[in-house]
Amino acid sequence: MLRNIKVCMALLLFLFFGGCAMHQPSEPKGNEKSFAHEDIYIFTALYAEELGDYESASKMFESLYKETDKKEYFYRALKNDMAAQQYEKIVQKTDAAALTIEDVELKRFKVVALIRQNRLEDAKEAALKLATNSKNVDDYLLVSDIYVKLKEYEEALKSLESAYAIEHNEKIMGKIAIILYMNLERKKDAIAQLETYSRIYGCSVDICNMLAGFYSNENDVDALVSTYLRMYKLENNSEIAKKIVQIYGYKREYPKMREFLEESRSDNELLLQLYIQEKAYKKAAAMAGELYEESGDALFLGQSAIFEYESSEDKNDKAMQKSVIAKLKEVIEIKKDAMYLNYLGYLLIDHDVDVKKGIVYVQEALKIEPNSAYYLDSLAWGYYKIQKCSEAAKIMKKIRTMQGGDNEEVVKHLQMIEECEKIQKRKKEQK
Repeated sequence: MLRNIKVCMALLLFLFFGGCAMHQPSEPKGNEKSFAHEDIYIFTALYAEELGDYESASKMFESLYKETDKKEYFYRALKNDMAAQQYEKIVQKTDAAALTIEDVELKRFKVVALIRQNRLEDAKEAALKLATNSKNVDDYLLVSDIYVKLKEYEEALKSLESAYAIEHNEKIMGKIAIILYMNLERKKDAIAQLETYSRIYGCSVDICNMLAGFYSNENDVDALVSTYLRMYKLENNSEIAKKIVQIYGYKREYPKMREFLEESRSDNELLLQLYIQEKAYKKAAAMAGELYEESGDALFLGQSAIFEYESSEDKNDKAMQKSVIAKLKEVIEIKKDAMYLNYLGYLLIDHDVDVKKGIVYVQEALKIEPNSAYYLDSLAWGYYKIQKCSEAAKIMKKIRTMQGGDNEEVVKHLQMIEECEKIQKRKKEQK
């Protein structure tokens, strides 16, 4: 295949150069081509480019230029010389062409070729003349790049400021900020310039990223989170949201974290935990319900039930109790979780909905976690409700030495159960 391409290429080159040698150009009329078969020759040059034969392509475009006097062919030849890394050839060609062509584009080719040869002083001299004459943004940027390579950063900055005076471009501003911050150690100036730009023209992703990098390097956490918040408004990026949350966590600014999560909804599970931490149980119930709808995870349904109960102002509200009980029953049908078994059992016991059934649920919870003081208290409370006070008292004595035994509600239950046991003993003695 490669051999066939080379044969084809050789034939095209032969036809091209042979045709050019025998052809005498005539004056074109109207929309006519400058000479016959110009399109075929262009195709041949482009085909050489596609094959990566830039030297042949350059020769063909240069011949097209000689035949037609169209500058675009000459520039295409120079581009192919650049691709072929024939930098000295470019310098020679541009110097020779400068005698007949007065064009800034030609001078730019020469400057770039000089840079590629690392002839930086020559490149600087040529680029300064070019920028002085053209007053073009790109030419000032070219001068700046040369100064940076020469490590003449003050001069590079001046060239960039000249470019910025013409065009308030964020890429130019970025270059200015980098030189100020990295090369001239004028860190405050770099940040001030970027902030001023962002306030006037908006904080683009690139500008905000640069500011975030500088603030992170300076360990300015307040400014960093402010920048990330601006970035998040530009694009709802989950990684940026995580960084914002991390900073609020680092600073222990949980109310601000909650406000951000409420607005962004970037981490609803974390938002649920914050609601629980703040004891905002109504919001926690709603959020847990939302998470259940999204995920189908029964544990969120259980949390929704618990926080619906905890947030209720009237714990004896029958409609509320019915809703919570139904949800908890649905949860334990899916997963026998000790916490939800106990919560359901205790609710049935404490509100006298179905004490015996409540005891059964608590007993199931204790099979999973037999040493839980809270679950044992629920069981004792169930026995108290059905007047088995001595059995309840035995359990409560065990709880006293356990973690959680000093809980306010547990202590209250202990007192009531002990009083019940005393009353029952007196009644037996009186009989």
